[in-house]
Amino acid sequence: MEFEFPWPLSQGEWLAWSSAIVTLVFGLLLLFAPGLSLRILRLRPTEAHPEAVGEARATMAGFYLGLGLCCLLLGNQPFLYLALGLCWGLTAFGRIVSMMSDRGNTLYNWVSLALEIVLAALPLLFVLGIVA
Repeated sequence: MEFEFPWPLSQGEWLAWSSAIVTLVFGLLLLFAPGLSLRILRLRPTEAHPEAVGEARATMAGFYLGLGLCCLLLGNQPFLYLALGLCWGLTAFGRIVSMMSDRGNTLYNWVSLALEIVLAALPLLFVLGIVA
């Protein structure tokens, strides 16, 4: 079996691939610039808990990098793109719950929600056959 970088060929593949690229970039940012990432996310580690930066590098970056890389390196795998779309969709759902339950009705949350919905929709449009 030869390993080749699977380049997207159809419009639907490009949509799903784009979501995977953004996911990978988020993971790289979290891994190599956790301080900046936490500021963007409006989170701040306290002096009593510096391990919070490690959480950004490990748990958050690991998920984004792992899923993004799998989608990009393993090619046109519908189940991988389905997982990517569902993960972003559940992220958006969590944000909606937070906005309703935690008084999080802020501009930042609305912009983040819009981005998460787009990142969920791109691979799902391809996997569900809406965009070929």
